[in-house]
Amino acid sequence: MGPGGHVIVGQLAVPPLDHADIAGWYGGGPTPGERGSAVIVGHLDTTTGPAVFARLSELRRGDTVAAVRADGTVAVFSVERLERTPKSRFPADEVYGSTRERKLVLGPCGGVFDRIHRSYTDNLIVHAVYRAAYAVSDLR
Repeated sequence: MGPGGHVIVGQLAVPPLDHADIAGWYGGGPTPGERGSAVIVGHLDTTTGPAVFARLSELRRGDTVAAVRADGTVAVFSVERLERTPKSRFPADEVYGSTRERKLVLGPCGGVFDRIHRSYTDNLIVHAVYRAAYAVSDLR
């Protein structure tokens, strides 16, 4: 466990389970909508119920995902694919690697819950590409 009870995976802090309704953005990479792969992680569930990414596995190719940015804009992405990988073979180079495109990667745990290790066996990874942006104020 890292400071404040955050689980540290490399340099990525996964939100603590007592705040499972929020997602965490990998601050070492670009923000959603900038060139490169923006990585956002969150939990599927907790012992008390669903969490922020509980329905992520329902996404399909072509579905829209949006990320609200601190500057008041919303970056809109189109899902390219979903991938389930064992945690032992997490594709770090693909997820965090350099790209000229503007991508969004969503990465919660998935697969079977291992009660002994109190963790899921896999990662569910959603890959999406940037399509557009708009200002939140445009919706008013």
